[in-house]
Amino acid sequence: MSFWEYLGNRHQQLLTDAYQHVSAVFQCMVIATALGVLIGVVTYRSVWAGSLAITSTATILTIPSLAAIGLLIPLVGLGVPPTVITLTLYGLLPIVRNSIVGLRGVDPSLVDAAKGIGMSRPARLCRVELPLAWPPILTGIRVSTQMLMGIAAIAAYASGPGLGNEIFRGIASLGSANALNQVLAGTLGIVILALLFDAAYVLLGRLTIPRGIRV
Repeated sequence: MSFWEYLGNRHQQLLTDAYQHVSAVFQCMVIATALGVLIGVVTYRSVWAGSLAITSTATILTIPSLAAIGLLIPLVGLGVPPTVITLTLYGLLPIVRNSIVGLRGVDPSLVDAAKGIGMSRPARLCRVELPLAWPPILTGIRVSTQMLMGIAAIAAYASGPGLGNEIFRGIASLGSANALNQVLAGTLGIVILALLFDAAYVLLGRLTIPRGIRV
């Protein structure tokens, strides 16, 4: 069976796996973004706290993703829980680092001007600092998403959702008629989804970043 015939016969399952893959990555990115920006906001004013936050999240990336999922299985079981925990943790570093860099890069004179007109600390953060730090934060979100698109494939090891199931089935049946088709379909699917995500972030940047502060 050719690759195109395989896609025609398995398109429904592939679309289901693709949807689950996108859903898992998107939901984990929402959680990672909220946590990452919060960590950045809490730590960016202190050199040691910012360094600790970046070092801690960087340390997570030194753990092989397969090992991380394997260690979580006895604690939370198979399926979605180890997938969500692993992807969220792996997505933190670029967001935390770029949040800290972006917030530290805001012109102090603008913050002082906002303070001078009576803005409270939360108001300055939400209306001045975070909007100006948004371009690097968005860059961190893009980088995290590209990472998680690939890492999410490993979730199939723990019966997680996504196109990784197609890849693992192909690897498990190497030598069979459709083994290569399965691996290729899963891999190309992830690449295409990653490109679509990145295009969406480019559009989001154009819609949310004022022309004068685009990087």
